[in-house]
Amino acid sequence: MSVIPIVSAGSLPESFFAPRTFSAGTAETVAGILEQVHRDGDAALHRFAEQFDRINPEYFEIPAETATRAAGDLQKKYPARYDALCYSRDLALKFARMQRESFTDFESELEPGLFTGQRTIPVDRAGLYVPAGRFPLLSSVIMTAAPALAAGCPEVILCTPPRPHPDGNRSPYADLGILAVASLCGIHRIFACGGAQAIAAMAYGTESIPRCDVIAGPGNKYVAEAKRQVYGTTGIDMLAGPTEVFIIADESANAEWVAADMLAQAEHDPDAQAVLATPSRALAEATAQAIERQLANLATAETARRSISGNSCIIITDTLETAADIANRKAPEHLELAVAPGRARDTLAATVHNFGSLFIGHGAAEVLGDYAAGLNHTLPTSTTARFTGGLSVRCFLKTVTTLRADTRAPGCRKSLQAAAELGDAEGLAGHAQAARIRLC
Repeated sequence: MSVIPIVSAGSLPESFFAPRTFSAGTAETVAGILEQVHRDGDAALHRFAEQFDRINPEYFEIPAETATRAAGDLQKKYPARYDALCYSRDLALKFARMQRESFTDFESELEPGLFTGQRTIPVDRAGLYVPAGRFPLLSSVIMTAAPALAAGCPEVILCTPPRPHPDGNRSPYADLGILAVASLCGIHRIFACGGAQAIAAMAYGTESIPRCDVIAGPGNKYVAEAKRQVYGTTGIDMLAGPTEVFIIADESANAEWVAADMLAQAEHDPDAQAVLATPSRALAEATAQAIERQLANLATAETARRSISGNSCIIITDTLETAADIANRKAPEHLELAVAPGRARDTLAATVHNFGSLFIGHGAAEVLGDYAAGLNHTLPTSTTARFTGGLSVRCFLKTVTTLRADTRAPGCRKSLQAAAELGDAEGLAGHAQAARIRLC
């Protein structure tokens, strides 16, 4: 029996299309953490550092020279990795700056004497969170920093879990790779603080960590729940869960490539989900076999196998159009069209509309979006692509409106008369008076 189930499209249960939630039992725990940080500030952060991290730094801000030194060491010891990170950073910044340029300011005279406009303004301080568990996500430093910096935020700070200082003292320290990339990206301040308590610190502010206007970045279920609970006190990027990929493929697809793309997502987390939908049973069976072969040599096979066998599947559809319909209902984080060039692929690309990021064609591997194509890899999961997109400069920008008025001009006077009438209609005499007084 194959490690991944092969099912027919008609047998998919409704639960396949439902949001996948993973925060059960965390709300009360997180609420307690938030309350203590809000009340006690740094003292609470020290308690939680001791409790959760087993590392309680004397203070939290990591000196800039520590990050600069980490970047220099990375360049000397791993020059190819250093160059790849710089390349990824440059592409991400280039793409984010193009996004920023798409937000234009304007002012227009809607009616004679009535000048309306909009301005797009960055938030004052962006807070980034990057976890450092089994796999410190160096790329997530780039993906969170690039849009904040391209947006023009005057201050960008980073929180990441503490690590033991190599000198054996209690000076704040963190994962060397994360520190190095933070330096390469030009992040302004770095703090050795992790988990839900870091989200609380950036939301409320403490003696050491400043209050942020927006918080962005990945994390475990406690971090996600903390972001959910502080929303409103501060802005957040999104509530992201375990990663997902959905691949629509035709008979021209390379089964080995499809299997590799599915395993690339599956290795993240046992709760990750990889799905292939295809009308080709031959491709389905070849992909299932390729997954088995590649698992045998994959260093992360234990995690990937649990994801593939527990949450993933291959769906046999009647047509590519059926596969697209399923994808639109599923609203996956990553959607690949592993389809031969031509009218069918173009139609599919135009038909699908619920996804975090779309990868068109056999060469557009999802891993490029993760690391080195300019796209941001922080994307909506668990069907939230139905109503939101991924992390972008938009997260760190406010679109505000402006009004100028010349009360002598006919258009403005007409608007004042309308405002007075509507004030009367709603029983708000002060509103009506404020309009009429300008007509005298």
